[in-house]
Formats: sequence, structure tokens, C-alpha cells
Amino acid sequence: MNIPDVNLLDLERKPVNLKSFEGKKTVIAFFPGAFTGGCTEELCNFQSDLKEFDGLGVQIVGIAVDSPFALTGWSEANDITFPLLSDYKRECMKLFDVEFEGLAGMEGYKSSNRAVFIADESGAITYKWIAENPGVLPDFAEIKNNL
Repeated sequence: MNIPDVNLLDLERKPVNLKSFEGKKTVIAFFPGAFTGGCTEELCNFQSDLKEFDGLGVQIVGIAVDSPFALTGWSEANDITFPLLSDYKRECMKLFDVEFEGLAGMEGYKSSNRAVFIADESGAITYKWIAENPGVLPDFAEIKNNL
């Protein structure tokens, strides 16, 4: 699998094609929802290690179905400085096969499951982790070991 040709919205509601991250090793972190405990813990963990990732030439990208407005408020509240992209059309999560229905018991609500993919410079996916359920956090050491 390669990074798919799909447009998402950044925090300023401008389209960003996921393929634009080709050329740099990229960690793509799908998370179920802004302003939730597990997602805040996960993305703050990536943020706290951002200098290490930058030093390795690795780009971190977070993707959720939340609106750019919610993602902006959440990124500001948590000092997240790497790109967060809105999959509000729920297309990207389908392409990566990480759909999750019923987050927090909300029947019919579709979000992404928690998942992490690593793409090499050519855009080929070289690592994939999908949580058993959205409450499970990734093994951050394992992610770094697979860069």
C-alpha cells in the first residue's frame, strides 16, 4: 500500500493532499476525536518527542474526522505544532481501513479507530498498527523502532 491520493483539510480549511508528504518519512496517526483523553495523551506524546522525530527527518501527521474548527481549538489547547488534518468526509479512514462505529457508545457515529502508519520517502507504507479498540494507545517505542 502507498499513501493514497486523497485531499483533507488543514486547520485553515485549505486542502492538503496526503501524497504531498512523500519525499519524507511520515508517521500518519489516526485518532478518534479531539478533546478526548486518549487522543490528547497520544498526540501530546508525539508532540513531546517532536524534536527527536525532526532530527530523524520524520514528519508527524494527525488525522481525525473532527472539523478543522475543533482541531484548531484542540491543537491550540495542547500546543500541537505538527499538521492535523480533517477527514470530515470520512474518505481517508476508509482508504486505510480504520473505520470505527460507535465511539463512546454513540450509535451510528463513525470515526477512525486509533491507528498508526509509517510511510517511507517514496510513500510506501512500511509499518501499520491498528488498535483493538480506540481506547488502546500505540507502543511509541515500537513506532520509533520501525522508522
